[in-house]
Amino acid sequence: MRPQTRILLVEDNPGDARLAMEAFKEGNVFKDFTVAKDGVEALAILRREGPHADAETPDLILLDLNIPKKNGREVLMEIKTDERLKMIPVVVMTTSAVEEEIDRDYWQHANWYVTKPVELEQFMRAARSIERFWLKFVKFAATSERRE
Repeated sequence: MRPQTRILLVEDNPGDARLAMEAFKEGNVFKDFTVAKDGVEALAILRREGPHADAETPDLILLDLNIPKKNGREVLMEIKTDERLKMIPVVVMTTSAVEEEIDRDYWQHANWYVTKPVELEQFMRAARSIERFWLKFVKFAATSERRE
């Protein structure tokens, strides 16, 4: 088990961002969260541009689809077509459960799709399942940054 997992949370709603971080805090894997409030900021963090030049590559991206500036699908497409970023797992978290949208996100190489629950207890269960699977069982690809 990793001593620390870096997570990029792409979420424009401060309440949902706080709820997600609180939900993950309850687990037993230490997480280092970076929050991006829109798609442009998320890509700048991932590409280490401007004020994010010192940003570390995340192990996992939690991506809301309904975000400003660049929507989540645009961000997902850019991540999965960028040779330096495409190996980072992306968990799409959104309120939509429309089958065609889910299919489209998987075709764009989303690694997992979670319908964001509206009730607190359901949200906590969703966070625990993400943590159990992605943070305890999955072995992440080593980034060039970590091999140096």
